[in-house]
Amino acid sequence: MENPEDSGRWPEGRGPLWLHPDDDLAPNRPGEALHGELAARPAGRLRRVRDRLLLRSAGTDALRAALEAEERAGERLGLLAGAGWRVLHSVPLPGEAAVSHLAIGPAGVLCLRSVGHHGARLAVGEDEVVIDGRRAEPYVRHCRRDARRAAHALGRGCGFPVAVRPVLVCVAAAAVDLTAGPRDVEVLRDGDLDGLAARGGVLKPDTVEAVYGVARARRTWRWA
Repeated sequence: MENPEDSGRWPEGRGPLWLHPDDDLAPNRPGEALHGELAARPAGRLRRVRDRLLLRSAGTDALRAALEAEERAGERLGLLAGAGWRVLHSVPLPGEAAVSHLAIGPAGVLCLRSVGHHGARLAVGEDEVVIDGRRAEPYVRHCRRDARRAAHALGRGCGFPVAVRPVLVCVAAAAVDLTAGPRDVEVLRDGDLDGLAARGGVLKPDTVEAVYGVARARRTWRWA
């Protein structure tokens, strides 16, 4: 009999009956991976001096903005529990990547990437997001890629196909222009996440729990 630890598949597609704390993703905070990156950087006056010498202050500020975005989106997603949703944060993917949030509920499985540009005007295109008409970031392409990887890992672990929809969450933006937006990636503002509670008709409660049981196991994502 194939060992699920080696194959990425779990008996009956429901995940392991017990997980070691190091293998359980359920306790992850929103932005868990970013917390780790920031903690690894020098703090206080020493950090500021080193940042100036190494020209890293902009990178640190970007990490803080990304962490704030994941925390704000995660707080909103946490309110969906009463509507039958299960949510995981900072799901690790091979290659040091991570899914910001994975939401599993009556409306299906959503792979959410939260991005924060406080007070900025965002123009969402087919593959990129243009910030204040100047800088383009490949958020849409990355969101689409993460959802494909999640679908592969979850389908392998569950033993049946799992459709995963990519969702880009724009946090604290002044405006979001979707005129040229993608058809296959849903774009929401963080204030829109509450509306997921009213969606349904895709997954039954037992399927939600089955997929969640597989998704929370760190080993599932080795094959993403």
